[in-house]
Amino acid sequence: MTDIVDELQWRGLIALSTDEDALRKAFADGPVTFYCGFDPTAPSLHLGNLVQILTMRRIQQAGNRPLGLVGGATGLIGDPKPNSERTLNSPEVVAGWVERLRGQIERFLDFEGPHAATMVNNLDWTSGLSAIDFLRDVGKYFRVNKMITKEAVARRLNSDAGISYTEFSYQILQGMDFLELYRRYGCVLQTGGSDQWGNLTAGTDLIHRVEPEADVHALATPLITKADGTKFGKTESGTVWLDPERTTPYAFYQFWLNADDRDVSKFLRIFSFRSREEIEELEKLTEERPQARAAQRALAEELTTLVHGADQCAAVVSASKALFGQGELTELDEATLRAALSELPHTQVTELAPVVDLFAEVGLAPSKSAARRTVKEGGAYVNNVKVAAEDAVPARDDLLHGRWLVLRRGKKNLAAIEVTAA
Repeated sequence: MTDIVDELQWRGLIALSTDEDALRKAFADGPVTFYCGFDPTAPSLHLGNLVQILTMRRIQQAGNRPLGLVGGATGLIGDPKPNSERTLNSPEVVAGWVERLRGQIERFLDFEGPHAATMVNNLDWTSGLSAIDFLRDVGKYFRVNKMITKEAVARRLNSDAGISYTEFSYQILQGMDFLELYRRYGCVLQTGGSDQWGNLTAGTDLIHRVEPEADVHALATPLITKADGTKFGKTESGTVWLDPERTTPYAFYQFWLNADDRDVSKFLRIFSFRSREEIEELEKLTEERPQARAAQRALAEELTTLVHGADQCAAVVSASKALFGQGELTELDEATLRAALSELPHTQVTELAPVVDLFAEVGLAPSKSAARRTVKEGGAYVNNVKVAAEDAVPARDDLLHGRWLVLRRGKKNLAAIEVTAA
């Protein structure tokens, strides 16, 4: 088996490590029990979190034991944001989000066999802890002069917002998590994003103070950036979530399909479980025939299947093809069609109108006269059927699921019309 440290390096997944040589030896002597934490600050995880989940999956597949921590306690406090205090959510809301996030994480890990994963909640060892015990048994090992040098804390201290003692204490709670998992499970490695480095090392520092002989490690993945300067995991409509109710499987698929050629190699290495040889072949195809978008399609199908399942992936692939005339729109189920059309320019009307009016209304043509020219030149389609007459009016029977029309100008310009009750 390939050395897991070498594998992570090749995939660009190591930004920082407390001691790479020592970590490599720990893996070689393994198995290593490791953990990664996720705070319930929303009812779903997103693509940034997926980097950590899939890194856990890789390390587990290399023969190590993962602990997936969902922070029922730290989620009540909130990791310091760069510019302002977090809004505190109620214990009931946080508890509900803990369960939702736990369910999302569990899908990616293996809970059977010699390296079975375990889910943990840091509320289990903090809820009964008194303030006095917390300060005496944990707080005394932290030095304020070092705590204020942590990047997130330092940034807030230098801002107008300042930082509350609550959020300032967050790193103590996360450090205590590592110590507790070390004691309970023999956990010797914490992974996370590079923006969490101060919190990760708070844990290793605490363990070294309390258990001087302990050999523990921290490993951080890099912050993912996009070549066009926009934030990874964001689209015009917002964050790409793992919950299909917040980001539809179709929109999730399209995110990967639309990846920039300059980014797709990096995304393949970070997110795909294909072999090096397969990834290098896809990288070669991107260089030689970028218009084919082979790498983007492979990535979109793999990740959509991984996150949403094979059936959902097949449905969105069919929808993607059908929208461009390579399949039957009438065969798409209502939920998939609705999700696909929500990603297109669309408008609502209360009654059917001539095609040229609809093209102008939804913006596929700048004017009705331009729409007429499109029809005359044979470039106007309704539900993938070419419009032959300039005065054509769609019929009620043409409405997909009794509601929608798919308009297309030429080969690639799409829009949707939804007919609603007056």
